[in-house]
Amino acid sequence: MDREHPDSAPMAEFLRSARSRLTPREAGLDDPGGGRRRVSGLRREELARLAGVSVDYYTRLEQGRSRSASAEVLDALATALHPDDAERSHLHTLGRPRSRPTRRRRPRPQQVHRATWDLLDALQQTCRPAFVLGRRLDVLAHNQLAGRLITEFRALPAAERNQARFVFLDPHARELYRDWAGVAADTAAMLRLDAGRHPDDPGLSALVGELSIRSEEFRRFWSDHKVHRRTTGTKDYHHPLVGDLTVTYQALTPGDDLDQTLFVYATEPGSPSETSLRLLSQWTNASAHTGAAAAKSPAPHD
Repeated sequence: MDREHPDSAPMAEFLRSARSRLTPREAGLDDPGGGRRRVSGLRREELARLAGVSVDYYTRLEQGRSRSASAEVLDALATALHPDDAERSHLHTLGRPRSRPTRRRRPRPQQVHRATWDLLDALQQTCRPAFVLGRRLDVLAHNQLAGRLITEFRALPAAERNQARFVFLDPHARELYRDWAGVAADTAAMLRLDAGRHPDDPGLSALVGELSIRSEEFRRFWSDHKVHRRTTGTKDYHHPLVGDLTVTYQALTPGDDLDQTLFVYATEPGSPSETSLRLLSQWTNASAHTGAAAAKSPAPHD
């Protein structure tokens, strides 16, 4: 009897979760049971038929008894599951054959390029909060306004400068984000996407373990196996100094490190949110003259 391969577990879990969330109607199938089904999502045989593979082969994938699948099979499964771009890419990452390293190497510390620091300063002058996230959602850098809007990560020990830790473990986050549950779900999904790209990262494993122990909500969102890649969107805040405001954001890749993402916030011109953000910027600029030089030298993140 074939045994489950440890490397195949993430793909198997993702397939099970994605199949359970997809209804026959969403998949374009007629429900022969007239609505009387034991499962809310697709059956294994239904998904296998949609993907054009045998039920036995798909079962092996979902039970973790096959370590990988061809690009053609992954494409067929992705098409059948109706994923977004992030989910499709994640499935291909999980299903790609992966050679096991003979020795686990410690990842190189991530460094923010001086040009990115200059860009953060320039965005500060135009009243735009901006920050850089790295692997594991580590907060690698941010300008003064982002620190005032969200939290001053540079005041924390280097090991604690992490967006997921802030969202799930800092009580301030639950008051700051008007839709905390939505932000938390997206944060777990972003971390899940990173886990697919870096399955052997010991720091990521330690972070997921800590969050799983300390946060019941994280355990629930993590078990959904959803993935998310932020590109553009909006976010609602309830700030203790300036009240409610809504920002739009854009995610960019600074330099040649694909594991770094620069997030730039803006507000709608003439809106109450713009007024609130400019007021917050004025308070920030008034206090930025003290300790500004020391704030530009954060410890690198592994």
